Amino acid sequence: MTTKAPSSVKEFPSDSLEKIAYSSVEGIPAEEPNDLNRLGYHIWLYLTGKIDSLEIAVKMARARLNIPEEEAIKIIRMRLKERGI
Repeated sequence: MTTKAPSSVKEFPSDSLEKIAYSSVEGIPAEEPNDLNRLGYHIWLYLTGKIDSLEIAVKMARARLNIPEEEAIKIIRMRLKERGI
């Protein structure tokens, strides 16, 4: 039995809101990678205006972080500011 090669993954452009959101949470210590995916998704919701504040986005993500939420918010805010947001 043979299998086909997996489909290639098309990356978002580096200036897209999706890429900015997910890259802003990279490296934050969390229990599992999926926690950062969920956090990145909620940051994207914040950037698109569907969530009112960064603090609410982090809280709504319910990511199991290994650092306090306040510290994660500072890191994310700093990375967003570096990207001009």
